Amino acid sequence: MPQVTVIVGSAEGLHARPAAIIVEAVQAAGFPVTIAVSGGVPVNAGSALMLMTLGAAKGTEVIVSCDDQPTLDKIAELVANDLDA
Repeated sequence: MPQVTVIVGSAEGLHARPAAIIVEAVQAAGFPVTIAVSGGVPVNAGSALMLMTLGAAKGTEVIVSCDDQPTLDKIAELVANDLDA
């Protein structure tokens, strides 16, 4: 599965608001996406609860994986941006 490493850009990390935005994008895309902290177990990026369990603060390196390249690029971009702004 293709993957990309990105740095969490949201000021408060992957908490409820950024998680909800990411989940909405994953569901709209219709492809499975996983996100993992480096060395951690990948979680379903289509679940806000699972994203929040990562404990990924601003500046945390995460790995985004998806078989669909446009979806992978979109979710990686969302993770890297400050979704709290």
